[in-house]
Amino acid sequence: MAERRVNVGWAEGLHARPASIFVRAATASGVPVTIAKGGGSPVNAASMLAVLGLGAQGGEEILLASDADGAEIALDRLAKLVAEGLDELPETV
Repeated sequence: MAERRVNVGWAEGLHARPASIFVRAATASGVPVTIAKGGGSPVNAASMLAVLGLGAQGGEEILLASDADGAEIALDRLAKLVAEGLDELPETV
């Protein structure tokens, strides 16, 4: 199981627009990814409602995980997106 712990870089947390950016990126990765907040249960990172339901605030640590082929690259890209609060998925890591 590949995992990445990362602090949310968006000041407003994973709400509305940042959550939408993250969910689109998770879906585009083509790899099933879960996201969890501080000891909470993991949820599907490609589900807008699940990601919003986490209530992840700016600066909080989240855990991204996947056990699929290609997980390392996908998690690196998603972690960079979250940590830096980017407006789009980076092409390279």
